[in-house]
Amino acid sequence: MSNVFKTGFLLAVLTMMLVLLGGAFGGRQGMLIAFVIALLMNFFSYWFSDKMVLAAYGAQPIEEAAAPRLYAIVHRLVTRAGIPMPRVYLIPSETPNAFATGRNPEHAAVAVTEGIMRILDEEELEGVLAHELSHVKNRDVLISTIAATLAGAITYLAHMAQYAAMFGGRRDDDEEGGSNPIAAILLAILAPIAALLVQMAVSRAREFQADATGAQVAGKSWGLAKALEKLQMANEAAPMAQATPATAHLFIVNPLSGQTLMRLFSTHPPLEERIARLRAMRI
Repeated sequence: MSNVFKTGFLLAVLTMMLVLLGGAFGGRQGMLIAFVIALLMNFFSYWFSDKMVLAAYGAQPIEEAAAPRLYAIVHRLVTRAGIPMPRVYLIPSETPNAFATGRNPEHAAVAVTEGIMRILDEEELEGVLAHELSHVKNRDVLISTIAATLAGAITYLAHMAQYAAMFGGRRDDDEEGGSNPIAAILLAILAPIAALLVQMAVSRAREFQADATGAQVAGKSWGLAKALEKLQMANEAAPMAQATPATAHLFIVNPLSGQTLMRLFSTHPPLEERIARLRAMRI
């Protein structure tokens, strides 16, 4: 199964889950409302998600005169990748990390933290930026954002459905004979878990692909491998304070603490596996 087909299939599964959840508690009308919600949320994500995530982390645009090394690397990589120059932002955080955002290569932005600029040498930083620009080239950012938005909508609707079930559930309507309340409650509990698993599948597959594509764009794989080793240690020691689960999938490494059970449900593949794959490429 190709990566494009797999991603499209997983996004379709998320949309179907949202519609079925609406139908379980609202019948045909609920399915229609849920589908409209999915369309509206995807429209909103397409146009405004980049501005929202940049604002959430206090990212500020930085000029070339203030960061000549950073701009030189980005210019070199976009030329190799054949994509337009993205907007460049600096995040005021000592935790080393980076992410890309934007609905397409023509409206992309790449953001790095102050911490990553300090601890990585030029070849390591080039590996990180090549990874992020690969996400831009492959339009991964838009796909991941839509997946996160749909998963969030499913979770929100499931919570609403649980409250509705607790206070009497939905009434039978004329066309339909009502629904099994136990099955409906189980669906409301299991749907968010299934949505999270689908979102993980989308994000993890694209992280591996961006690692490989980024190594090819940079012309070497060991720069990114060394960077990931440094980022792993730094983020475990001091996770990003303002990071949230809703946006964690955007970063090159998970900005949340990895010392809990939630590591099993991370949108990022294990860093050890990513590093091993990069070192095996021998570019």
